[in-house]
Amino acid sequence: MEDNDILLLKGNEAIAHAAIRCGCDGYFGYPITPQSEVLETLAELKPWETTGMVVLQAESELASIYMLYGAGGTGKRAMTSSSSVGIALMQEGISYMAGAEVPGLIVNVQRGGPGLGTIQPSQSDYNQATRGGGNGDYNLIVLAPASVQEMADFVDLAFDLAFKYRNPVMILSDGVIGQMMEKVVLPPFKPRRTEEEILAECPWAANGNGLHRRGSNIITSLELDPAVMEKKNLHLQEKFREMSQKEVRYEAMLCDDAEYVIVAFGSAARISQEAMKTAREHGMKVGLFRPVTLWPFPEKELRGLAETGRVKGFLTVEINAGQMVFDVRGAVEGRVPVNHFGRLGGIVPDPDEIIDALMKLSRS
Repeated sequence: MEDNDILLLKGNEAIAHAAIRCGCDGYFGYPITPQSEVLETLAELKPWETTGMVVLQAESELASIYMLYGAGGTGKRAMTSSSSVGIALMQEGISYMAGAEVPGLIVNVQRGGPGLGTIQPSQSDYNQATRGGGNGDYNLIVLAPASVQEMADFVDLAFDLAFKYRNPVMILSDGVIGQMMEKVVLPPFKPRRTEEEILAECPWAANGNGLHRRGSNIITSLELDPAVMEKKNLHLQEKFREMSQKEVRYEAMLCDDAEYVIVAFGSAARISQEAMKTAREHGMKVGLFRPVTLWPFPEKELRGLAETGRVKGFLTVEINAGQMVFDVRGAVEGRVPVNHFGRLGGIVPDPDEIIDALMKLSRS
């Protein structure tokens, strides 16, 4: 395939193709519905024969995340993917990576819970993803694609952000985006970095060159001296503040004259866009605000909409019991009502249901 090729791909397949094209050094994963096509596509494409990329099915999700930790600690572009239940098992390793400042890409194609739940789509891992998920005070940058094209586009972006900040980055997708098929323009081929380039770009990495050049690098999240650990935490918090100032991404549709604004991410945003169009056709001034980064969350931008005096209410549409709604309420700070509409158990909302929820909001 050449650059700018247009293919018809599932979201999961787009992740796999983009990983190869974006210079990924290694993928470590374990099959679980509805994201198994990531690993299956990589196995079919056999990038170890073309780019030298390692593709390995680990014995478990726990093994996957610690392989990612090890590869990232050497300065390599490495990634894993799973779905909800598997990501829950990875939380200890993700916390370790954040504490040790190890970059890496984690893809979560969400399914319904709690527990084993269902193999149908969900967005119920929002709180887990945006609050870190594991122990300690840390954050991940969380990107929420709303199309198969963005599944491909966000791979390179995620790697760039992970290495810019030395922090894990998550692509938080869901079973709808992972399984749906759309036309995709894949990113141009980017060669894997040479060992010399990694040495120059990642002086912190533990890559076997320290004894000869600069002394040993130690990659760890452990520190038994409380004073040193506090200093380390303060450094991390300053890094997270920098992320929150520089890395907010969002999309606002027809919000300039909107009296009611739907706030939705991922596949819920796609469905909400149809609801917005239908509502507009019936004379209701509705806009759509889509957070692209779920963390850092676009608080200032939502607060700005609430401060216009024009917006009468916000409706969050989520495929969960109500999680992002609390971030929207925190941003709006009580200036106007914020309601939630969602479906559970793997049921995807219908645009007509969203319009009914908007009508209830307008009457409240």
